[in-house]
Amino acid sequence: MSRLYTENLSIAYGDVEIVKTLNLNIPDQKITAIIGPNGCGKSTLLKAMARILSPRSGAVFLDGKEMMKQSTKKIAQKMAILPQTLVAPEGITVAELVSYGRFPYQKGMGRLKDTDREVIDWALQVTGIADFRDRQVDALSGGQRQRVWIAVALAQETEIILLDEPTTYLDLSHQLEILELLKYLNEKEKRTIVMVIHDLNQAARFADHLVAMKKGRIIKEGTAQEVMTSEVIRSVFNIDVEIGLDPRTKKPMCLTYDLIKRFHSKEEMMI
Repeated sequence: MSRLYTENLSIAYGDVEIVKTLNLNIPDQKITAIIGPNGCGKSTLLKAMARILSPRSGAVFLDGKEMMKQSTKKIAQKMAILPQTLVAPEGITVAELVSYGRFPYQKGMGRLKDTDREVIDWALQVTGIADFRDRQVDALSGGQRQRVWIAVALAQETEIILLDEPTTYLDLSHQLEILELLKYLNEKEKRTIVMVIHDLNQAARFADHLVAMKKGRIIKEGTAQEVMTSEVIRSVFNIDVEIGLDPRTKKPMCLTYDLIKRFHSKEEMMI
């Protein structure tokens, strides 16, 4: 059993059930990518695993203990989450924001210790933003800001990092920078990475484990070779796709695709 897993997890907004009796084990020290169409429950699942949302039924477990029964501070020492929308306080510098990652280890309004500063310096270095430490966060580019938030997560010194669409709104170069950074953190720092991502080719390229969701349920999970098939993608996204091999990575990739016909002419509708 992995450190992070769900058992019969159901999550609802009001009377609408979004995630339905879902069982999922997150592989330790691997990159897991959750894919699926808009509204299928990907982000909802991620929020439940981060204890942002409470289950209607079932549970999320961390280190064998039900997360809803653990203290927020203890969880923050084991798991960090980067949601879709990240807003830094106006005028805050990069180093100041990264220092927020040390809050789970402080007592009351305690000041930063030398050990805290060492961790902050390391987080700035490993994410490549040490030269920006005294700049205001709102003066940085989108890719640089995303690196700052990842540094905040690293400053928490957690073994698990959850990210909700970490490459959204970034150009292709910055997307690759973020994904390469996550790969480095996984391979060199042994961090368990769980991310919601829309780009199927990026998911197949960078993730060790893929989870394909539709309507609150897992349709298929496994390696890229097991999940990135024309049959699975057709079932999940309602598209007719041609799958080939990336010539550089030898991972499966979408070569071309078409929407499966759902629109009908007046004549067809009258038949």
